[in-house]
This record gives sequence, structure tokens and C-alpha cells, in this order.
Amino acid sequence: MPTRRAWATSLLTAALLTGAALLPAAETPAPNTPKPTKPVRPSEFDNQPAPVPAAEAAGKMTLPPGFTATLFAGEPDLHQPIGFCFDRRGRVWVAENFSYAQWREKCDDRVVIYEDADGDGKFDKRTVFAQGMFHYITGVQVGMGGVYVMDSPNLYFFPLDESGDKPAGEPQIVLEGWNWKGQHNVPNSMTWGPDGWLYGLNGITVDSNVKVAGAPESERVKVNCGVWRYHPVKKKFERFAEGTTNPWGLDYDARGQLFMSNNVVAHLWHVIQGAHYKRMRGKSFSPYVFDYQIDTIADHLHWGGGDWQKGRGQAVNSVTGGGHSHAGLSLYQGDTFPAEYRNTFFMINTHGHRVNNDAVARKGSGYTSAHRPDFMHANDKWFRGVTVHTGPEGALYVSDWSDTGECHQYDHPDINHGRLFRIAYQGTKAVKVDLDKESDAALVKMQTLTNEWMVRNARTVLRDRAVAGKLSAEGKAAITELFEKSADPVHKLRGLWTMHQCGLADEARLIKALEDSDEYVRAWAVQLLCEDANPSAAALEKFAALAKADESPLVRLYLAAAMQRTPVEKRWPVLEPLVAREADGQDQNLPQMYWYALEAVIGADPKAAASTIIPKLKIAKHRELAVRRMTAK
Repeated sequence: MPTRRAWATSLLTAALLTGAALLPAAETPAPNTPKPTKPVRPSEFDNQPAPVPAAEAAGKMTLPPGFTATLFAGEPDLHQPIGFCFDRRGRVWVAENFSYAQWREKCDDRVVIYEDADGDGKFDKRTVFAQGMFHYITGVQVGMGGVYVMDSPNLYFFPLDESGDKPAGEPQIVLEGWNWKGQHNVPNSMTWGPDGWLYGLNGITVDSNVKVAGAPESERVKVNCGVWRYHPVKKKFERFAEGTTNPWGLDYDARGQLFMSNNVVAHLWHVIQGAHYKRMRGKSFSPYVFDYQIDTIADHLHWGGGDWQKGRGQAVNSVTGGGHSHAGLSLYQGDTFPAEYRNTFFMINTHGHRVNNDAVARKGSGYTSAHRPDFMHANDKWFRGVTVHTGPEGALYVSDWSDTGECHQYDHPDINHGRLFRIAYQGTKAVKVDLDKESDAALVKMQTLTNEWMVRNARTVLRDRAVAGKLSAEGKAAITELFEKSADPVHKLRGLWTMHQCGLADEARLIKALEDSDEYVRAWAVQLLCEDANPSAAALEKFAALAKADESPLVRLYLAAAMQRTPVEKRWPVLEPLVAREADGQDQNLPQMYWYALEAVIGADPKAAASTIIPKLKIAKHRELAVRRMTAK
């Protein structure tokens, strides 16, 4: 019997040779998966009205004054969009999932490219990139000269040919061990972080046991609900943070602070390296967290509080509106919406059939978010949004799975529908872009733009050129100058991230950055110095000095995260001044993060800890947990 990889490769090769996967939109055959004759759904979802026709759906939406929605793509040209992303030409890559909710040896799941050539907010060209080799597709992301496709149990990488819309060869298995049995609690939301890692999310119902393809079995990493990341150059996989329930939306702000949306428990969370968040159920992989977990940044619930299950399948009447389920996340950093929307969160409220909008503000070492008026009401009971992203022109793109009920409550969802909407503000103009054709100098200059889409994608092009050995000397000099001479802290951060991704941020530069006047630059220098989980003696000496003297709670947060990535025997000189800060016990993140780094130090030598560590713990909760840790087996 052929191996799964050989079988998948043969299917792809056949598709490439016949051209069947690359037919133009008008000739592409409809999916051949049969529609269930009697969907198995809870009775509460029976007798639902028909969906608003795709051509009319955008016009039915309620939006703030000045905004207009258009149907970018919909059935029969689009079905079951479980995830999408943009490439450097502004084209939309959609992962279509026909297999839900059952993994299959062969299914019609596919990746399709949509292009709006004339800028009217509707696609003009449709290309099927790959089909016939997938089992349970849940995400897609472009970069590193190819396309990453999440298809449990594997993450695949397809190299691109020169046209940019066909596979250049056999897909490579990048990661293996993802557990598809979670059905709706599966890997999703792949996003390039500012540091060059590919970040993603996963849900709670089953554990995955993931490793880099070809790595020894001993390097498998258990993943449950929370955040993971993969480094495409170093070939490393990590569990980045744990907790919540089924997060399904990931984005970051101009200072590199990651946030995620989530289902069931509260909807918005600040993503912190090494964090353990409150969970719907179960325990963290570390038994010594002792349920001492970090909470949501949201100051409100959309189902009004109480039993979240009462919000299943319908919107709950409350001040904020909607239900317990949320998906997708876009922190708006385009430059075409009114100023009030800048740096606010857009996320899809599943049972409210709407898009929520939250404001965010700094609080201590982290953030807090407040409810703003809902941005969009679909006015369609079939609206089941999944993904939301900001496009190159500053418009908001929102995908719609288009079905009734909670998708995971039945085994046979409708597969004949699916939409992708574009919401733009008056005066928004189309943008023609092909960043791969820009010079190194132009790409570096884009790091000073206010359009974050351009900033991020220009940075990934520079990274890819550096990895391929094609980044010019002029480009390298411009990147370094951006970091060293920028007066704007955001520009300096972008320079730092670009230097790091391009291999230009050596330890000496990073250690010097620990003295920068901006707290975010200092914090990021801490994280990058611990990239390989083994900071040098020089770095640890500077960390200890920061722990004693730096008044920024954000820097202390990053130091606490860094200590989890430091050998246990080297942590105490940095942790000692941190755990002596009694006032930090009132912060929403710091006492927990200090504990996550401290518990292993106590566990390594409980007798010594009793005399040398416990007397120096100024936060009462730490003293309580330390005693439990000393006696734990």
C-alpha cells in the first residue's frame, strides 16, 4: 500500500499534468461531494429560513454611515471558506473545507486564488491552486516562496512556480501530528509574526502531538488550546501560550503585541509568551500552574453573563449583544477608515450574525478592551463568519461559512454556500500592488508607512530575499539605518524586527537595545535575546539589572517570559528582584508570569528554596504556591 505522502503526491502530480486544478473560473467544475439529503442537526435549527441570496447579502447588511459592503466572491464560485489570506499581489487565497466534520482519505477540500483585477471590490479571476490531495483543510498562508496549507495531521508547504499561482513541485510536509478529531477545535489562523515565526492557534477538545517532519520522536510537543509557532528557517516548533477554549483569530499591533479572539469563554486575550490562560476545562500541561492563570482583557461579555450555553444557536439579548462564539480578528491598521476605528479590534460574533468592534487600551503590563458599537449586522440568519482581515487598500474582508446553527452541533453541514465580503469606507481607492517587484530600498522605506498591510508584507519580502541570499548590501544598510536612526519608536521596532528576520540583529545590537528609551524596544530585545532558549551570560547580566531598575511593567513581563526560556539554574538572579516587587501582585499578568518561571527553581531544590527563596517572596500568592510546589510530587 503506498504511503500517504506518495498517494498525495501522485494526486497532485496528476492534477498538474492534466491542468484539472487550474481551470478558469467559468470552467471549474462544482464540488462533487454530495449534499446530505437530511442534515443531522438539533431540532432547534429546523425550519430555518433560507439564506439571503449571495447577490443580495451585502445589500442587506447594516453598517455605519459612509461604509459599503460588496460581495467579493460567493457561491457558486466560493464554498465553505474556513480560512483565507492575502499574498503580496493583493490576491486572496481561500481554504475551502468540504470535509467538515469528518477527516477523509480523499475529499474535495481545496485552495483557490481570487483576484480583483479592476478594483471594483469583486473578483475577476479565480484559480484552483490545489485540490484532490487534502483530508481536512483548515488554513492557508503565503510566504517563504510558497504556500503553507494546514491539513491535519500535517502542515504542508507548496513551493510556487514563477507565475505565483501553480505548485512548482511536490508539497513538503513541514509539521506532523495534528489531531483532526477535535473537528472544530483544530489548528487555524496561521499568521506571520513580527519576528518571522509562523504563529497559529488550536482548540481544547483533543491533544495534538506535533513535531517538525523528519525530527526525532523525542521532539514532539503536546498542543492543546492556545498558541503555537513554527520557524521556517530554524525548523523549530514551539507551544507559545496555553489556555482559553477554541481560539480562532490572531493579529498584532504596531508594537508587536499579539491578541487572539476566542469561543465560549471571553472573546479577547493578550497573547504573552509562556502564558497560561483561564480555560473552559482541563489543566495546563504544567501541573505546577495550580490554576493560577491569566484572565481575558475584555471588560464585557457578549452573551450578558451567566450560563454561556444559553447563547447557543441564537443571539442573547444583552447590552453588548450577540452570543458566546467568536472567530476571526483584525486590529485595524489601514488608513482609509475614519480615525475612530484605528487600532480597534474587529471580530465576528457567530450567533449575533454580526461583526463586533472593541477598543483597546494599555493597563499595567498588558491591556484592557471595551465594547464599541457593533460594526456590522448581516441581517441573515445563515451568516456564520469565520475570518476577518484588512486588505491592502484598507478595506475589511469578512468570510461567511453560511449555514444554520453551531457548525459543530451536526455532522453534515450545508456545502452549497459560502461568501467573502469586502467592506470599504467612502472614497477608498483600489490598490495595484506587487511587492516582489519592488527594490530593497523601496521595501525598507515602506516600513515607515501607516498602512500596516504594506509594512508587514514588505518585511516578509525582505526576509525571504535575505534567506535566499538575495538581499542587497544597500538593503541591509537601509534596514540597519532604520533601526539605529529612527526617532519614531514604531519605526525603530520595525527596523529591529526586519534586522532580526534578515539575520542582521547580532547579540551586541540586541544588548545595546536593552538600554533604549522606548519600553517596547527594550522588551523586544529581551525576547529576541532568548530566541533560542539559552541567553548568554552577558544577556542575563543585563536582564538582572533591568529586573532591579526598569520601571516598565511591560519590560518585566518580557523578563518573566524570558526566564521560562532560560536554564533553571540560571534564573534566580533575574527572578529575585522581580518577585521582591510586592506592588506587582496587583498586575493582571506579572504575578502569574513570575510564578511560571519561579516554580521550576523551587522544584529543583525544595530544601534550599525554603531558606533562600521563600523569605524573599513579597507577593502572598507566591508564598502559598511555593509551599505547594515544595511538597508536590
